[in-house]
Amino acid sequence: MTDPIPGAIQVAIDLEAPVPLCPLGLSEFLRLDIPPRRNLLSPILAEKSINMLFGPRSCGKAQLGVGMAVAVATGTRFLRWEAETPRRVLYIDGEMPGAALIERFKAATAGVANFRLAEINLSILASDLRPDGLPDLSTAEGQARFAPCLEGFDLIIVDNISTLCRTGKENEADSWSALQGWALGQRRAGGSVLFLHHAGKGGDQRGTSRREDIMDTVIKLSRPADYKATEGARMIVEFTKARGLMGNDAEAFEAQLKDDTWAERSASNARDEGIVALHMEGMSQRDIAKDVGTSLGTVNRVIKAYKAGAITDDND
Repeated sequence: MTDPIPGAIQVAIDLEAPVPLCPLGLSEFLRLDIPPRRNLLSPILAEKSINMLFGPRSCGKAQLGVGMAVAVATGTRFLRWEAETPRRVLYIDGEMPGAALIERFKAATAGVANFRLAEINLSILASDLRPDGLPDLSTAEGQARFAPCLEGFDLIIVDNISTLCRTGKENEADSWSALQGWALGQRRAGGSVLFLHHAGKGGDQRGTSRREDIMDTVIKLSRPADYKATEGARMIVEFTKARGLMGNDAEAFEAQLKDDTWAERSASNARDEGIVALHMEGMSQRDIAKDVGTSLGTVNRVIKAYKAGAITDDND
């Protein structure tokens, strides 16, 4: 250690001291050279974004999340969305049995032509494969333990909030503060986050609505009116918040995973076929409207169109 310079004032540097606030004048602010954000999965997931996908239990959230992860890692298309270029993805799972998670990733990558990119760019951190599980992401200690694992990833998928963020009560806004700070920190560092979450009894995301304040994209999954348990992962995909999405990109659609292959179609077509199916089962138009969540006039119009032959019944 060198001796201090005679007469010099010795200043202790506090490495934990906050960075001084320094507002920018408008001209200086407008001259900032900040490149525009590109999309990780166009048009719904952007660079440096915070996002959420939520839906009821066992509706296919994890399958959808895995499909999105594989598409971003390999630079390929998934449902209506397309990755512009391969990116590094970390999938953090706090719920699934290890064997089941392996099967899901095997199924999701089985038909991918550039599988080598998935091997290079996609990593999985699974609670079930660790004797002590995964740390609590909603605590400072837990976040510190996760930190070394997160460097270099463009997208971090957190599956799911309730199993990986265990401190506080879901319906209290203050319980979200620590995780919100963590997510904003990932964004400042150049990464994006996609949270997977459960829906409550009313169909909205479970717990405090404050979560959605910082989100760029919020995707809601719900069951089609004519859904049967034997159909597995079949869902309506809609956007309850979508910065920058317009026109067809923002429209809801139906997605279904069948025989390890995803298919999608217009939500309005799916709704109309559901109305017809319920009509064929003998349900009254008023009950159909209530069950489907649409107006009695819409139900009446769809049934008239069906009787006129403009809509076909898949079971015919």
